[in-house]
Amino acid sequence: MDLLPNSRSIAVNLAILLLFAAAACAQVAPTATNRGLSITAGGLGSVFQPDYAGNYGGKSGIATTSPNRLYGVGAYIDMRFTRWVQIEAEGRWLRFNELEGVNEDNYLIGPRLPIQKLRYRRFTPYGKFLVGWGRMDFENGNGTGRFTALAPGGGVDMQLNDKFALRIPDFEYQLWPTWYNHQTLKPYGASIGISYKIF
Repeated sequence: MDLLPNSRSIAVNLAILLLFAAAACAQVAPTATNRGLSITAGGLGSVFQPDYAGNYGGKSGIATTSPNRLYGVGAYIDMRFTRWVQIEAEGRWLRFNELEGVNEDNYLIGPRLPIQKLRYRRFTPYGKFLVGWGRMDFENGNGTGRFTALAPGGGVDMQLNDKFALRIPDFEYQLWPTWYNHQTLKPYGASIGISYKIF
């Protein structure tokens, strides 16, 4: 069942959610700053295996490895309330190198946990588990679908200075359990990016 009328509404709702979260953070900043409250925003470049090849090989409507990887861009916001309480929200638009017009977008949010025991100099590994929506344009303009998406993943952040950090790389293995015809789609991929610490 579609919860939102279109992908623009998904983006607008995600943006509103992030603004409310940022406003809540700003309201508690005077008392929480000593505990490490911060907001970081960044951009990503991504490559993903969409797990769907359209009509290629006569497999329309079947989750299967695509011969084309999808490339795209994305944005993310990390909100750190304490060392152990962190939230990440991301949007990703995989629109390049399409096979038969198949593309995917992601709108996800969830907890993020730095693995401090494995920290080495400027490098901090992390794990995350995001949930939200995946959006797909099917082959040859045959339709568009929005599906629940679960996205376990992780990566490494490399701190460049007090404000900038590189994300090198970020991995996600997504599960779309409500995909077409009761199948689970399993897109996966990697991203690299750069972020700026707002405060």
